[in-house]
Amino acid sequence: MQPLEERLFINNEFLPSQSTQRISVINPYNHAVISSAVHCANKDDVDVAVDAAVAAYKTWRKTTPVERARLMNRLADLIIENVEELGRLETLAMGAPKFIAEHGARELAQSLQYYAGWADKIGGEVFPDSGDGAYRMVTYEPLGVCAGIAAWNATFLFIGWKVAPAIAAGNTYVFKVSEKSPLGALALGKLVVQAGFPPGVINFINGTGEAGGALASHMKVAKISFTGSTATGKKVQIAAASSNLKKCTLELGGKSAAVVFEDADIDNALGCLSQGFLINTTQVCAATTRLLVQDTIADDFIAKLKVRFEDALASFGDPSLPDTFAGPVADEAQFTRIMSFLDAAKEDGIQSLTGGGRHGTQGYFVKPTIFVDPPLSSAIYREEIFGPVLCVVRFKTEEEAIALANDSIYGLGASVFTGSTARSLRVASEIEAGSVGINQPVVPDSRVPMGGMKQSGYGRENGKEGIMAYVEAKSISINMRV
Repeated sequence: MQPLEERLFINNEFLPSQSTQRISVINPYNHAVISSAVHCANKDDVDVAVDAAVAAYKTWRKTTPVERARLMNRLADLIIENVEELGRLETLAMGAPKFIAEHGARELAQSLQYYAGWADKIGGEVFPDSGDGAYRMVTYEPLGVCAGIAAWNATFLFIGWKVAPAIAAGNTYVFKVSEKSPLGALALGKLVVQAGFPPGVINFINGTGEAGGALASHMKVAKISFTGSTATGKKVQIAAASSNLKKCTLELGGKSAAVVFEDADIDNALGCLSQGFLINTTQVCAATTRLLVQDTIADDFIAKLKVRFEDALASFGDPSLPDTFAGPVADEAQFTRIMSFLDAAKEDGIQSLTGGGRHGTQGYFVKPTIFVDPPLSSAIYREEIFGPVLCVVRFKTEEEAIALANDSIYGLGASVFTGSTARSLRVASEIEAGSVGINQPVVPDSRVPMGGMKQSGYGRENGKEGIMAYVEAKSISINMRV
């Protein structure tokens, strides 16, 4: 175990914040204080980090793609070598089970490797003389200093989605970690130095909304990528537009639908919608928290799902143990938010089929909860809860299922369970969501774009689209007659 790093990582150094504010990190499993002295960046610290990235950009953009790729692959190797320690820090801070926390670190390494492969593959276009004597070409150039702000539920994953494509394309980066889970990201700083990155290319700062707002409105930041709530995403967009009109990628909230047709593989659907649903205690943006089941199989499906939810409680426990499937929710604030939805549902006379309250007396555990046929106007059905709460609604026809799935302000993910290939593709095409899983949940992949529609945001991360979001097209015309 390494000593905790609590300072800001700027310009390849760990620096104290200029603010005297300090943040406490509390273990959500046993309420132990992990740290009470995590430094909190203010506007002045953001300026220092951005200036470091500005200075680094002048040489990093001219660093050969092969060298960028070499450093990225070296950092990926170091992350894999330190995966247990990095995972431990995430588990301590927000209660992610050991296997989930370590998986996130491995996904970060994979993103670095994937985009290292892209570093020398951003080509251009050439258009020969078409009769006007001009020879035209299009080049793709990095944007400059980019910034990221991310939620606490999958810190390493979001670093991979944002930082990896940006630096592969020649940009420099300032990443603001969530104050709820700062320890793992700050620990990456020493690995960045060990990998050999020049100072200022990658910077990690911790802080509250003040630091995030300073980044979103900073006049020297060319692009900001935000993952988090829709309400905060709107503030980020306003700040970006009202400052220097910086580019934005927003991956926001969700209330995703899973549609189970009568011809589905029932055991597969049950597995995906119980254990698959409860991954990371359902603190997942794209979790299918609205389950639509065809009426001909609904009663039997719901009864079996109830058993699986109740059986899952046996694997809730200490997230630091390798055989724990689900831990507590991230902190007291998140626990209180989830309980407020459950309490409001009870007050409105909406009874849960199972769960509906706290599990145990230690830690912020919430029982896996199912509501059957709640009012479609109820908060429990329409709003993102970010916890292990599932609403089940029956439907009769394919058309009704599609209408129910699309009856949401969100459009992040969806799942369709059916034995018909034609139906799966037909329904996937009609559902208003950025990602659709067929006979499986939405599973992010470095090679495939991830993002939302409607109030789940815009722009895409991962895949080719993920790196092209960090370059600007430039058209150059050459008069061949001179």
